[in-house]
Amino acid sequence: MKRYMPFTYKMMLPYLILVLLTDISIGYISYTMLIQSRTEMAETNIRTAMEQSRNNMTYKMDEMQRISDTLFSSVPFQRAVQTRGEPLEMYWTMLDEIVPQLQAPLKLYGNSLRLMLFTMNDDLNAVEGDPVAAPIQKSDYYILPAQRLAESEGYREFRELGKDNTWVQLDSDERLENISHLRKLVSYSDYLTVIGYVRITTRLDDLLGDFNAFPLDDGIVLRLQETTTGRTVFQRGESGSNPGERSLTLIEPIPRTGYSIETLVPYSYLKKDAGKLRNSIMLVCAASFAVMAFIGVIVARLSGRKMNRIVKMLRSFQEGSFQKRIRFSGSDEFVQIADAFNVMAANIQELINRVYVQGLHKKQAELEALQAQINPHFLYNTLSTISSLANLGETRKVTEMVKGVAKFYRLTLNSGKVFIPLGKEVEQVETYLDIQRVKYADAFAVYIDIEPGIEDVQVTKLILQPFVENIFKHAWFGERIAIRITGRKVGESIELKVIDNGVGMKPETVRGLLVGPSQSDSYGLKNVNERIKLRYGDEYGVTIKSVYGGGTTVQLLLPFEHREEAGAEEAAG
Repeated sequence: MKRYMPFTYKMMLPYLILVLLTDISIGYISYTMLIQSRTEMAETNIRTAMEQSRNNMTYKMDEMQRISDTLFSSVPFQRAVQTRGEPLEMYWTMLDEIVPQLQAPLKLYGNSLRLMLFTMNDDLNAVEGDPVAAPIQKSDYYILPAQRLAESEGYREFRELGKDNTWVQLDSDERLENISHLRKLVSYSDYLTVIGYVRITTRLDDLLGDFNAFPLDDGIVLRLQETTTGRTVFQRGESGSNPGERSLTLIEPIPRTGYSIETLVPYSYLKKDAGKLRNSIMLVCAASFAVMAFIGVIVARLSGRKMNRIVKMLRSFQEGSFQKRIRFSGSDEFVQIADAFNVMAANIQELINRVYVQGLHKKQAELEALQAQINPHFLYNTLSTISSLANLGETRKVTEMVKGVAKFYRLTLNSGKVFIPLGKEVEQVETYLDIQRVKYADAFAVYIDIEPGIEDVQVTKLILQPFVENIFKHAWFGERIAIRITGRKVGESIELKVIDNGVGMKPETVRGLLVGPSQSDSYGLKNVNERIKLRYGDEYGVTIKSVYGGGTTVQLLLPFEHREEAGAEEAAG
């Protein structure tokens, strides 16, 4: 519907625009000053949190470095690592000299660690701790052959680059978000011979400490990156959730580690708290504007009430309601417009009622004409069969057939009603088949499968029999034939099928049955299709599928109508 603005509202528009521009200017200046203050405060808070994380990480990494230095510089420990001898002797060496040196720092360090000793000495017994591929749950120590380290992912780069006493990620460290301090152990005799390696592994989130100072839910991203390569080894927060948004990048290097803490702060977070004042400013501006708008509406409604009523009536008229009328007192132009509108509405309503009633009568007449066509067609065929049996002297068969015809037409008449329960429609088909059994005896088999619960559904009468009759006239080509009739509910529709294993039809024959010109052999089928579409609409009707030499399936699609709905429609008709 096309929108319009009354003339009285247009007169108020320049004044309201001036008020709105004033409010916007004041609000913009206040909002800009607040955003600047909030940005500076938020940046300071984030930098303070980053410094705390850096200090916490530096302290803990220094502690791990001291553990490594202690083991590296301990002559008794190195002597024990190089000791060789009998198993019992090695057992006491490990128990007295090696294990205490590994356990002591684990008890003093505040967080969970994995302290691994990789030794070149094959005489030392291996000590396995928790699975290395599993997350660190508690402090534990390991004594493993150096070959295990050589097989670790990332060790080759450590060795080829000549690194030592450094921080690396090996094996599953990257996946588990761990980091390891790795250094060589050299012999105290020459400080050149490598006797093993010490690897101390900890969780990165333990190193960085508490993340509560970083509001990650607000889009802030905290990363730990390698300074030289820029590779991210640890991250908290989702980056790239809003690709078009700019972020403030803050970097805090961690001394003596080759790593730095990087924080991405979206500008939406910096401006978050400013939303309260912005909302307050907007509320004040909106209230001021609403008051002025309310005054303008009151003035416009007082001066344009009659025009508003005319517009409402026109909209109602456009939506299809022709019963309402406009009543004005006085003798001005609005009264003349109202009188002209009332006359036009009355004339259009009378014309629509006349066309609608004529359409209903035409539809009913077409249905009655189509229904009248189908009954004589069946009667002619049956009387012809009775005449042939009478000429042959088959008195018993003539009697049975006449009784069947009487029952068939009693069901067909249905007390003059157009609708019939689906169960009665199937019973009518069975009556027709009983008539055919008089003629064909047991030369055909019939299988009826109607889904329980739909027998009482109302359908247009005499819609199945023409298709069953067509099987006897055209589909039968051998000594026997089988017929299957099914019915089921599909969504809000009823699907009926008449299936035979007869001679079938070619595609061009099938296409001509329902859409081509009516022939004497197919007008009954086309008649049923036209009655269904006329009664229920074009989305319902008959579909025929056939394989030449393989049989035919006729599908009838009807709406699922309850007894009361069909009865109400028939009563209205």
